[in-house]
Amino acid sequence: MLIPFRRALLTAIRQHNCRLFSDSNVTSSTRKGLVLGVYEKQSDNDGIHFTEAAAEFDRSISGKLSEMLSISGPPLKKGKSRIFYGLHQDFPSVIVVGLGKSGTAGCRQLQDLEVAHVQVDPCGDGQSAAEGAMLGLFEYDELKTKKKVRVTTQPYGSVDSAAWQKGVLYGDGQNLARQLMEAPANHITPTVFANTIEQKLSPFAHKVAVHKRPQSWIESEQMEAFLSVSKGSEEPPIFLELHYKGSLDSAQPPLVLVGKGITFDSGGISLKPSSGMDAMRADMGGAATVCSSIVTAAALKLPINIIGLAPLCENMPSGKANKPGDVVRAKNGKTIQVDNTDAEGRLILADALCYAHSFKPRAIINAATLTGAMDVALGSAATGVFTNSDWLWDRLHKASIVTGDRVWRMPLFQHYTKQITESALADLNNVGKYSRSGGACTAAAFLKEFVTADHWAHLDIAGVMTNKDEVPYLRKGMSGRPTRTLVEFAAGLASEP
Repeated sequence: MLIPFRRALLTAIRQHNCRLFSDSNVTSSTRKGLVLGVYEKQSDNDGIHFTEAAAEFDRSISGKLSEMLSISGPPLKKGKSRIFYGLHQDFPSVIVVGLGKSGTAGCRQLQDLEVAHVQVDPCGDGQSAAEGAMLGLFEYDELKTKKKVRVTTQPYGSVDSAAWQKGVLYGDGQNLARQLMEAPANHITPTVFANTIEQKLSPFAHKVAVHKRPQSWIESEQMEAFLSVSKGSEEPPIFLELHYKGSLDSAQPPLVLVGKGITFDSGGISLKPSSGMDAMRADMGGAATVCSSIVTAAALKLPINIIGLAPLCENMPSGKANKPGDVVRAKNGKTIQVDNTDAEGRLILADALCYAHSFKPRAIINAATLTGAMDVALGSAATGVFTNSDWLWDRLHKASIVTGDRVWRMPLFQHYTKQITESALADLNNVGKYSRSGGACTAAAFLKEFVTADHWAHLDIAGVMTNKDEVPYLRKGMSGRPTRTLVEFAAGLASEP
């Protein structure tokens, strides 16, 4: 699948499935809209090149759509749209979206006009069309008095129903991560997060085991680095452990996914600036994407064993909190000098990564909103991937090409390891020797000190945590990236011998 076409299709469906017909005499529950696609002309002599479903619709109304499209302005470019009224009695409003050269835009406009039922032209790719519809319609308004109209979608014309349903599940999975990340920290505490995931997995109880490990268990596992972060908060820590048993072979080595679960990050004693601190409710984005991908894998019935690990806590300042210069001991016995309490994510991940090895995994992938330096390096274009395995990188990269949610490989040089192993008081320092240089790389080098597995990848998702307007098929807010890429990776791994 060509990535530009998929991204265009996601963009198209998202933007225009949501703005159609508005009439004071028609309730939102009875309003119906239709989103259709048209390809860009290959040459000036070409006629209008509709998708198969759009062409069929045009024939059903005796060519009125192509006539209106021709006289209403220049040919539609990729991602642009035009809305027409009164062409068909069943669809008072029809949006035509430009797909590029045999490539699509469609959902939010209809929702803004309170259209409750939308049929979507699959444009030859039912999965992408469904993903675009689901992603485009999401908006976190649970705490608002006035809420957006809840829109139901279905494909228009002939479509591979299995592909459409797969796209719905992929989109729903990313939206679950967005919901968790967007919710206020007083609504998503470690305990509430764990309970939410448990509830989402309840329909798959025959394949899934959920363990909400309390502080006493964390202490028994000697996860002192994790506990050193959590002790500054009144909220008790939870170590969430998920076991999805999708393979018929119970002895199949599992894929282990580890997610950073800081449900609010104040920075601790190394307090963050107040400006923008509210966004740190999403510092559990790693846990959100990992857990949501497992929920999706279970819904898809992927034939693979997956274990999800999410150390959940808050990072708060108090008389019990970590102090700069404190030394803590990780699960593997290594001591860590905590020179910056705002570099807490790597502390909780250190213990979780040590624990991950106990399952003799096929591969370990951890995801974390770990460093602002990653946002500086890549922005929102791609997730940064640090890995010790070409095998793992190839599969992650391939998955990202399919989903359009890209990844980019970053260096794990010994150059960076030296900067975190030269500590005055301990085996390691939780920040690099040159604090303003290569921050994402030194953070990855730190995590590598707790990894012995041959196939491990660290995904720094700080740059893709939020969306302003960079990704057109997502609204402004928390992105839930790269949930779909993790699901696609797991699906690919499940298909291998």
